[in-house]
Amino acid sequence: MGLLHPDRLFPAYPVSRDLARALYGAVQGLPIISPHGHTDPAWYATDAAFPDPAQLFVTPDHYVFRMLASQGVPLTALGVPRADGGPTETDGRKIWRLFAAHYHLFRGTPSRLWLDHAFETIFGFDQRLSSANADDYYDRIAEALQTSAFRPRALFKRFNIEVIATTDSALDDLAHHQTIRASGWKGRVVPTYRPDSVVDPDFPGFAANVAQLGALTGEDTQSWTGYLNAHRSRRAFFKSMGATATDHGHATARTEDLPPADAAALFARILTGHATADEADAFRGQMLTETARMSLDDGLVLQLHPGSRRNHSATVMAQFGRDKGFDIPGRTDYVTALRPLLNAVGMEPSLTIILFTLDETAYARELAPLAGAYPALKLGPPWWFHDSPEGMRRFREMTTETAGFYNTVGFNDDTRAFLSIPARHDMARRVDCAWLADLVTTGRLDREEAFELAPDLAYGLAKAAYRL
Repeated sequence: MGLLHPDRLFPAYPVSRDLARALYGAVQGLPIISPHGHTDPAWYATDAAFPDPAQLFVTPDHYVFRMLASQGVPLTALGVPRADGGPTETDGRKIWRLFAAHYHLFRGTPSRLWLDHAFETIFGFDQRLSSANADDYYDRIAEALQTSAFRPRALFKRFNIEVIATTDSALDDLAHHQTIRASGWKGRVVPTYRPDSVVDPDFPGFAANVAQLGALTGEDTQSWTGYLNAHRSRRAFFKSMGATATDHGHATARTEDLPPADAAALFARILTGHATADEADAFRGQMLTETARMSLDDGLVLQLHPGSRRNHSATVMAQFGRDKGFDIPGRTDYVTALRPLLNAVGMEPSLTIILFTLDETAYARELAPLAGAYPALKLGPPWWFHDSPEGMRRFREMTTETAGFYNTVGFNDDTRAFLSIPARHDMARRVDCAWLADLVTTGRLDREEAFELAPDLAYGLAKAAYRL
């Protein structure tokens, strides 16, 4: 049978399962819209071969190495680079053997489904990865990676990706995006404006980053007016390079709508480097509202990803730096936090704010009622720890009753792991088709409506929401 069951994630009840199969058959071949993710634009710009199986599947993937770390495997043994300059494993085969010996840890997880999907559909394996076949896996993958068929641009076409968005710092010169454009390659790769480094006072090097923002734009970023104009300038540059969205990874969903004089005074306080934690949070909140107003002018979609308590382990942060698997979800308030922003611009139908959460308790209580009322607000798909079959199902169960389907934006994969993109979209399509089939067989949806909804959830809603 291979690694993948043909009816995986479909209902067990035969009537629902048959309908889910039919719905999936109608969307399985649709192109992939990947409107939010973290793949490296250098891959598409240089089209260089991926280095080795470990560097492709293990070392850069925090879903993988955090699971192994939880069972006592040192990050250094997995080749994760150290921020403190200390030694780390560089032998790809040794890393791969360690990964294979611990592959059983992923049983029942979405990571296992993503990895098995890549192993079978991309490399043709039909036996589960283990210590016994680790070297065979490594050799076959390494050999394939040296061929032109496994270069990033060839895989982009093979995966049927219509468009993919990267996530890029406000200070990025977008040189790789410019190289992609100049190359004449037809693949569509667009940037996303991520201003955290010049919006979050707690971001390392914030003051220097704000000064660099001024140097890039020719604006006086030591003044409130100049600082805002600098953002407008960078947004215009990103938009000229194809960007359709901004992205904001704040610890909370707090927003503010201060009078201009108060906002300017808060900014001045922030620049001193002596702001309190509450003032820093208020400034981030003010900038969300300012960003929303800018979006009314330039049409960029605003994405908000709050609620991650980042770099929870001080030891891992010191040794390995940011984004090393120790970002942990936390409780997040939305009703009170978003009110200033929504009072300012929430009724604007031309504005799109896509809201994500790591706090599932807020789905039915806060998020669905908010998105079901404010024209500007849409709900992003299950994110990060919840982009699993169970998380996707919970999302539909708790939001559809109040927000419906059309106040959501389909699926995005939000990944750094390029080869997992088809697997993640396949998983989402299967889960949504199973959910639609259950609605039909329990009399809550017509069969014809399900066949209209399935391609919207798989393709159409994301393309429309992100203006792609």
